[in-house]
Amino acid sequence: MTANLRPSYKEAQERLLKWCQNVTRNYESVKIRNFTSDFADGLAFCAIVHHYFPDAFDFNQLNRNNKQNNFDLAFRTAEEKAQIHPLLDSDDLVNGALDKKCVFTYLLTLYHGLKNRESMANKAFLK
Repeated sequence: MTANLRPSYKEAQERLLKWCQNVTRNYESVKIRNFTSDFADGLAFCAIVHHYFPDAFDFNQLNRNNKQNNFDLAFRTAEEKAQIHPLLDSDDLVNGALDKKCVFTYLLTLYHGLKNRESMANKAFLK
């Protein structure tokens, strides 16, 4: 009998949530506890992307009330800097269509794209 090495969906959610919390821990205006309301203003997405690309934009200039700008900025920067295509539509998100599974899927895409990029940069640095 072989052990199942793939995490369950619940375990994957917990791990991804922990990663989000870890990369945003220095962003006082961002507290992540779930995949819905904590992403509703776009700042959490911006903080995650900014963590990896701090020179791409000034996070401190962002406004929690300007959701459209926050979503657009995070998705555009992730696409331009890391070739991570936006799986979410900022217009839908601004209008309240924040689906937990869709947010989870995009965050998983971000995680893999950003972590792979980080490990490649570390390998290049060590050469």
